[in-house]
Amino acid sequence: MNRIKEVLEEKGIKQTWLAEQLGKSFSMINAYACNRRQPNLELLFEIARILQVNPKI
Repeated sequence: MNRIKEVLEEKGIKQTWLAEQLGKSFSMINAYACNRRQPNLELLFEIARILQVNPKI
């Protein structure tokens, strides 16, 4: 399972909420959550900050 998707489910957070926080489209976040695309490192660290998780795990 994708770690972004896993954390969203664990915390009860919707992909739409994360998309709003990042200023990205739902389809872009969904692509990250379904492993169709990979965020760049800067965005990955921003996602980790918003979700309050360690980006290195």
